[in-house]
Amino acid sequence: MTSTALGAPRLRAVTRRIEPVDDPLSYAAPGDPTVWSRRGDMLVGWGRAAELPAGESVVAWWRAVSEVAEVDDKVRMPGSGLVAFGALPFDPAHSAATPTLTVPKMIVGRRGETSWVTHVFTDGEPERPEPQSIPFGPHWSAVVGPGACTPDGYQAEVRAGLEAIVSGEVAKVVLARDLVGSVPAGSDLRRLVRALASAYPDTWTFAVDGAIGASPETLVTVSGGTVTARVLAGTAARGADADADTAASVALATSAKDLDEHRYAVQSVLTALRAHTTALVAEPEPFMLKLPNVWHLATDVEGTLSGHASALDLVEVLHPTAAVAGTPTQAALEVIRRVEPFDRGRYAGPVGWIDANGDGEWAIALRCAQFDVHGEGDIALIAHAGAGIVAGSDPETEMLETRVKFRPIVDALA
Repeated sequence: MTSTALGAPRLRAVTRRIEPVDDPLSYAAPGDPTVWSRRGDMLVGWGRAAELPAGESVVAWWRAVSEVAEVDDKVRMPGSGLVAFGALPFDPAHSAATPTLTVPKMIVGRRGETSWVTHVFTDGEPERPEPQSIPFGPHWSAVVGPGACTPDGYQAEVRAGLEAIVSGEVAKVVLARDLVGSVPAGSDLRRLVRALASAYPDTWTFAVDGAIGASPETLVTVSGGTVTARVLAGTAARGADADADTAASVALATSAKDLDEHRYAVQSVLTALRAHTTALVAEPEPFMLKLPNVWHLATDVEGTLSGHASALDLVEVLHPTAAVAGTPTQAALEVIRRVEPFDRGRYAGPVGWIDANGDGEWAIALRCAQFDVHGEGDIALIAHAGAGIVAGSDPETEMLETRVKFRPIVDALA
């Protein structure tokens, strides 16, 4: 393999249309799937043509790879051509988790009625046969239990967060708790991806280097010069019947505490994007986003990209948002490091894909679990869920909110 500076290999990507694919997920590796999916559109990667070397800058390495790559793309749709999938730590300065950015050897894509395959070759590599689907393994279930932070421990976390708010250290801090567990050795993890995509089709269902989940929150999308983001902050559990559901929605929409939390999150995104965009606008009031298990306060943001920033450049300036860290950001991170009894790893970090033009789709890794896909024996997992703490937050109510947020991944694991 011929490489350039920054360990960037010279890659050749060839994309061609193929007959419509009914189940792209069947082309993913059962034990370590690479998947990005929403509303039936899907990208599935297999193998590794190149990956981020240890210690390298994600932004600089991908720019170097893209500059020397040869791309022959006859499809020209979002996700065709040369694509890398990535998952980044929430707090890279204080985490054992490392950033990952991987170019698969093969990508099967489907968007609307169009299906394609991209083969990525390194120098001198021969042509390879067309992709073959892999039969799904048997169903399985996980064993899941309390992690380093029990429900009672989480309420103590919230009280510590409230003390930091009263002292003026922060205006908002997002605090999380964890669950740990395992699945049997050899489990087909595509089963989990399918369960999440089926139950939560409007979310970003992802599987990248063992991080598997269904995130409702878009960190940033860049497509043809347009930048979009969706901010979620403020959550309520769905009601048990139609009347209770309407009441839950109205209560969230009129909650001063949740509206304040939401404004913090929107402002943090606008502030981060202004230097890289023009015509940046956000809806004046949040709308109610309905998911199968929760209501969210949501605001969409849109602007026009200025300069030559890529999706990864914007990920770098946006993360962490107030929706997953707090306000002010740096002070909130210090509270999280002091109060949470675990390393978040890639939970609440950026996850998504980028192409050779710098376009891409990135979400925040929520409603997810991290699997030890590189270990031996039973596959260990850890899942997290958090809540935004502001003045007036009630510890028990916030703990119950995390229970609701755990539901997508816990139900799918079962």
